[in-house]
Amino acid sequence: MATLLIVHQSPTPKLAAIAAAVVSGATDDAIEGVDVRVVSALEATVNDVLYADAYLLGTAAHFGYISGALKHFFDTTYNDVREATHKRPFSYWIHGGYDTTGAERAMEAITTGLGWRLACDPLVFIGEFTPEHEAAAVELGSTLAALIS
Repeated sequence: MATLLIVHQSPTPKLAAIAAAVVSGATDDAIEGVDVRVVSALEATVNDVLYADAYLLGTAAHFGYISGALKHFFDTTYNDVREATHKRPFSYWIHGGYDTTGAERAMEAITTGLGWRLACDPLVFIGEFTPEHEAAAVELGSTLAALIS
């Protein structure tokens, strides 16, 4: 069975709603053969990353960058997983209040260094979490889960 690891930092109701929509899509009953593990960015470990077949990462854009918690996740796992997880599929979501440019640039730089392969378009947006964003978040989760099923 393939494993999809969802690592996110979602401390606000809006961010929690985005994460819930992604998880809902990833755990759709129509997708078989995928174990979905959801772990807080502050609790994710090297073993979580090594044992997963694909990754979905979620963060807010803070001060032009990814959340400190997601940065901590990368800081504590990067060197130990880089070679072993090369070319594994991933995608991500970023929500910003005003701008996501720096966070997008950071996500691209870090995952390029890891050698991960962007498997489907990320969800990146600013402002309110609309029904359209919710549908896109569900689709993000289901698409990546279906790709590894």
